[in-house]
Amino acid sequence: MDRTLAALERATELDELQVAIVGLRDAFRIDHMVYHWVNSQGEQYGCGTYAPAWVDRYIEQDYLRVDPVVLGCYQRFHPVDWKRLDWSSKAARSFQREAIEFGVGNQGFSIPIRGPNGQYALFTASHNCSDEEWKEFVNEHRRQLILLGHYFNQKALEFEPDKLPEASRALSPRETDAMTYLAMGFNRAQTANTMDISEHTLRVYIESARFKLGAINTTHAVARAMSRGLIVV
Repeated sequence: MDRTLAALERATELDELQVAIVGLRDAFRIDHMVYHWVNSQGEQYGCGTYAPAWVDRYIEQDYLRVDPVVLGCYQRFHPVDWKRLDWSSKAARSFQREAIEFGVGNQGFSIPIRGPNGQYALFTASHNCSDEEWKEFVNEHRRQLILLGHYFNQKALEFEPDKLPEASRALSPRETDAMTYLAMGFNRAQTANTMDISEHTLRVYIESARFKLGAINTTHAVARAMSRGLIVV
């Protein structure tokens, strides 16, 4: 761990993060370790040990839109085991089957990380093993994985020194309410009911907020509103 952190401190380009994460995967004796960054423009960067064929497939199929890990962690600040995420939809189950076929693993632990100006990242460890074995692994290494995730993100952010802070456009009180309830985990029907408005009216508030935040979808809008301090959950 100390050697890896020292290497990360000395890193001067993204390729060095790839070298570090491969070494960590081997040290922890698991199938995969991945750092996945989505910046405020929706651009992606990743380093990790997934098979190149799976990475190409993920990008080609735009799986960012349906990946339960990415979508579920958008609304969380704390690390989450994959088994606690929502895999109930047909698209999610199909995605899961394909990911396992490509060797991603049946177990996973992801740490959501939020940076300035809507930057969002995940640091993930995954493996193929029993539930009991995975529970023991996470219990033993949880704190180390969280530390590593934030080290990777801190270093990645250093490679974008010229990016200027984005000006935040204020949300209206109703837009703020809508984003807040969604961030709390309410679905659209529950949010509309709580706000005492129709789902059509709610959709107008959500789309207006999404436009102001420059978000690619509703989940991205919620994440950006939270990272900019426009809503507090």
